Amino acid sequence: MAAGLRAVRRWGLAAAAPPRLAFTRSAFVAKKANNAQPNWLGVGLAFGTSAALWAFLIKQHDDHLMEYEKRKQARGHKCTECS
Repeated sequence: MAAGLRAVRRWGLAAAAPPRLAFTRSAFVAKKANNAQPNWLGVGLAFGTSAALWAFLIKQHDDHLMEYEKRKQARGHKCTECS
């Protein structure tokens, strides 16, 4: 009983036993990363996806600006300070 109380006091109430060392590898890590040979397919996909998203965003922004200008001219905007 005294040994159990010492363990609770020493390691806190949440962990009644000392932490165990893990000698097993995670199931999600099959091998150690080799930084000398990057995964070029993954790098290319990441940068390609980023470039495609930026191109889509810029195209959509330009389309929105053209629609705004078209609607502004259609309602007969006469403000000289906007141009």
